[in-house]
Amino acid sequence: MIVEQVWTANAYRNFNYLVACEETGEALAIDPLDYRRCLAVAKHHGWEIRQVLNTHEHGDHTGGNRGMIAATGARLLAHRDAAIDGVQRGLVAGNAVRIGKTVELEALDTPGHTMSHVCLLAHADRPALFCGDTLFNAGAGNCHNGGHPEALYTTFSGQLAKLADETLVYPGHDYLANNLAFTMDREPHNETAGKMLAQAREQDPDNALVTTLGLEKQINVFFRLHNPEVVERLRENFPGLGNDERDIFLRLRELRNAW
Repeated sequence: MIVEQVWTANAYRNFNYLVACEETGEALAIDPLDYRRCLAVAKHHGWEIRQVLNTHEHGDHTGGNRGMIAATGARLLAHRDAAIDGVQRGLVAGNAVRIGKTVELEALDTPGHTMSHVCLLAHADRPALFCGDTLFNAGAGNCHNGGHPEALYTTFSGQLAKLADETLVYPGHDYLANNLAFTMDREPHNETAGKMLAQAREQDPDNALVTTLGLEKQINVFFRLHNPEVVERLRENFPGLGNDERDIFLRLRELRNAW
């Protein structure tokens, strides 16, 4: 499996992705908002984009569909309930998305940011997660436009937290610096996040850091629901907060909304 992370350099700080079969040159484009850049990358490598997959229905993820499909004739895939025009294959949890002869991605039904969101888990020598706006580097998606924070918590606790630590994380946006700053606001003694923050502020998104689930569990406050410092600082904002991880997650999401 070959992965190309395509930085769009737009105001929304989107990442687009091409996932290719090394043997056949067949490729899948994930959320190709900047379809021209994606086409240029595919042409450079000699790849043929045969499928387009939208992780969810927001326009900054679907906005390149028409141009990409017009240029390639690719088939469009998305969650079966997503309100996206032209979907030719609606995905449910456990569906396999095959690319060429050597690549297989598993669709995960991951509601929260929206209620019709899929992440893709690559079954490869090194597992990888293409997570759209569900999981960000050091952060979690908001739930403002068709989502629900309780569903996002269930996705994090019931699915993402159980993935192998070596799983590579490929999110839909570059929010690393801001998310690390939030982690440090909530957990000032997190040495790993503190060291990363200075580097993240200087990061070139064209050559972005790719984290792992293991690293996320060290730097992403939404995975650190039993950390004593996180809980105690939350109680400064929410007196009477107990130790229930669902409540802690929801309060963190509430604070992040206004931070």
